[in-house]
Amino acid sequence: MSLQNKFKNFHDVIKLGRKDQEYTTARLKDDSITSDIVERFKGDGYPVIEDFIQGSLATSTGIREKGEDFDIDRAIVIEAGLAPENPITPKLAVLEVLENRGFKNAKIKKPCVTADYKADDLHIDIPIYRKYDNGQYELAVGKRHSDEDNREWARAAPRELIDWVNEYDADEAHASKKHDQYRRIVRYLKRWRNFTFSEDVRRKIYSIGIAVMVKESFNSSINDEGFPDDLSALRSTINHILNYRSYFSMVDVDKYRVEATLPVSPSRDIFHNSSVATGTQFRNKMSALLKTLDKVADEEQESKQCELLRSVFGEDFPECAATSSASSAAVKTVFAFAGVVGTSQGA
Repeated sequence: MSLQNKFKNFHDVIKLGRKDQEYTTARLKDDSITSDIVERFKGDGYPVIEDFIQGSLATSTGIREKGEDFDIDRAIVIEAGLAPENPITPKLAVLEVLENRGFKNAKIKKPCVTADYKADDLHIDIPIYRKYDNGQYELAVGKRHSDEDNREWARAAPRELIDWVNEYDADEAHASKKHDQYRRIVRYLKRWRNFTFSEDVRRKIYSIGIAVMVKESFNSSINDEGFPDDLSALRSTINHILNYRSYFSMVDVDKYRVEATLPVSPSRDIFHNSSVATGTQFRNKMSALLKTLDKVADEEQESKQCELLRSVFGEDFPECAATSSASSAAVKTVFAFAGVVGTSQGA
């Protein structure tokens, strides 16, 4: 079995979609909670005019983790003209809906209402937006007891962000295959993050940050016949992130800050509240990952290749038989060579 097939099998194991059987309980719970919120908001005088899934399930970059909760990220939208002036008011209504359904730890965080449903291993985030006739969204920002100076309806573009991650140039050669490869690389790096970092650090290396950095730095590797080489694409994309972008800036000797700008309004720094310690770990461990992937590319024994890859991705990456040898064509990859489509889909 080729190394690319190993990557494919790895991806099949870690990927999670909204229609997957494992997500059935989460999907049904999401539908039921949304129905209750719609009914409550209608009674409160600001009916829901739309709702939609946000996050990785909306961009086909979700991953499954053993022992981890399934995420629900459901946006609730009300008409701006009917929305209460205080953005905390509808958040309190959502909190009551969740508490009435038995959630004991529901809370109002600055960007959303959140809760965990331990019985079914669910984590729920519900952001609330108001929408104007011109299509502009504003997010309800603030905590339960935030005063006027610390709460607001903040300009946002949630659907534009989803579209930005999902869009690609359909006229480009092998366009859909390139985009599929992009999404696989995002999933690989999310699994690498979860496997490599402590829980305290990995929750600060945001998934949307990874998706944005990869898309802006993406170098696909698809040959003229349309066959992908995920190892080559992963190596060259990480190389681009580290050496050709400005995501990591040195603030002291061997200390770095990480920054990545949201590609849609309000164009804020995704990592604005991340510490230098987080940025330094992120950069150093990504550099170590690239070195490991380079060793994989130079290694001729497939069993050793898989051993190296399991050291950075975990046991869900397949093992290889000790007698297997990798073909020179499959492992002697470089960042750009004849016969490979290698273009950045950066925004």
